[in-house]
Amino acid sequence: MVGFKATDVPPTATVKFLGAGTAACIADLITFPLDTAKVRLQIQGEGKGPVRAMASTQYRGVLGTILTMVRTEGPCSLYNGLVAGLQRQMSFASVRIGLYDSVKQFYTKGSEHAGIGSRLLAGSTTGALAVAVAQPTDVVKVRFQAQARAGGGRRYQSTVDAYKTIAREEGFRGLWKGTSPNVARNAIVNCTELVTYDLIKDALLKANLMTDDLPCHFTSAFGAGFCTTVIASPVDVVKTRYMNSALGQYSSAGHCALTMLQKEGPRAFYKGFMPSFLRLGSWNVVMFVTYEQLKRALMAACTSREAPL
Repeated sequence: MVGFKATDVPPTATVKFLGAGTAACIADLITFPLDTAKVRLQIQGEGKGPVRAMASTQYRGVLGTILTMVRTEGPCSLYNGLVAGLQRQMSFASVRIGLYDSVKQFYTKGSEHAGIGSRLLAGSTTGALAVAVAQPTDVVKVRFQAQARAGGGRRYQSTVDAYKTIAREEGFRGLWKGTSPNVARNAIVNCTELVTYDLIKDALLKANLMTDDLPCHFTSAFGAGFCTTVIASPVDVVKTRYMNSALGQYSSAGHCALTMLQKEGPRAFYKGFMPSFLRLGSWNVVMFVTYEQLKRALMAACTSREAPL
């Protein structure tokens, strides 16, 4: 057995809720530069035709984007929006991941055997609920990641300033900009990510290929990350473009997608695919492995505290 040993008592909803948020924050701290590179690649060429976009390309590839940002804006630019990102994960992941098992049990009426339909419903529900809670933090995070320090003034000076400026200039609705594509994205991401992780892990355990420890969690998380990136990338690009757009640039998320298709072609929907995969793959591995270990550690601590002396 690698890592903490599983306890006889299953983790409580509170343990899952706190463990998911903490694990997601740890994963964000490690993979945030990849997420920033993904955002820069996704918004590159926005508002230009395919030829002009190629001619004015500033970033090329994951490593090229990171090196360009470090050279022109300094290494700290890779962590633009980190505070909002951690705020987002603590509220967002706690709901969409931490409540997944509880919602799944609700749909199966407490049955131990959950079908794929119940898993998909649970993933969609917690994903949409998480967006309703954490959307403003996501908007601020994307705006910070998209702004370049070099060649002009910054849009926002701090996280608090970003919240205030967006609310003042765009109204309260500005903080909820892109909610529709984000709900769609997170319903897809949550279903793919959690359900794929669930299914791969169950299959590995049932086939006795692995035991319920770190190698099994690592394999399941990596597979979930790849599947999620392939399915969710188009919605993710539209979400990023729409959230980062100036007031009145797009009338809706659908208009944003149509403009992308007309001006940049269908390949625009997979802009930043490699950093998306590197980020989601590594994020999933760190998050799920940490989450599984945190659940066991917290339950072991609770059990030892309650045990008679």
